[in-house]
Amino acid sequence: MNTIEHRPQESRFVTVVEGIEAELNYTELGGVMHITHTGVPSEIGGRGIAGQLVKSAFEHARSANLKVSPDCTYAEAWIAKHPDYNDLVV
Repeated sequence: MNTIEHRPQESRFVTVVEGIEAELNYTELGGVMHITHTGVPSEIGGRGIAGQLVKSAFEHARSANLKVSPDCTYAEAWIAKHPDYNDLVV
């Protein structure tokens, strides 16, 4: 697993693989983390990086007592495969 850094001041989670940055962006409103974008450049794609980013966001939400709205298509598809996080979804 890659090291994922939460940058709350930027409302994003990031990881750098082979010098290339991948990210997950979110907004937080009323106790809900809205995942708005998950981006992994094609040069480092296909390694499960997007899934690691989304999982990190859900883990953060759980520890911060937030709910999650998976507004980007990747996060929406990810949650469908990980029902153990359904209790966080709004």
